[in-house]
Amino acid sequence: MLYLHGWPKLQGYAQMAPNFGDPIGMGAQLSFWLVIVAEVVCALFVLLGIATRWASIPLFITMGVAGFIVHAADPLKGKELAFVYFFVYAALFCLGGGRFGLDNFIKRARN
Repeated sequence: MLYLHGWPKLQGYAQMAPNFGDPIGMGAQLSFWLVIVAEVVCALFVLLGIATRWASIPLFITMGVAGFIVHAADPLKGKELAFVYFFVYAALFCLGGGRFGLDNFIKRARN
């Protein structure tokens, strides 16, 4: 998510921001920033295992909007990846980062 989706949006901000859609009526600029925060910051947190459950929420929402609203008219093949990410982030929300997450190492170091 970070490397293929978030980072290119962050690097191409000037070119992509004016053309970004407003799928849920919050304004194109705010929608674009929320997607960047989710796909860069939250994806980095999930990758490192820092606050995995909390970080998966914006990612879960972003992929839900992408799959159910932005690509609603597309065939299943066009929205398949958004749904895969959607269910992966839902599972991370339910299960957490696990024993190899940075949160767990910090918790064990404190004890």
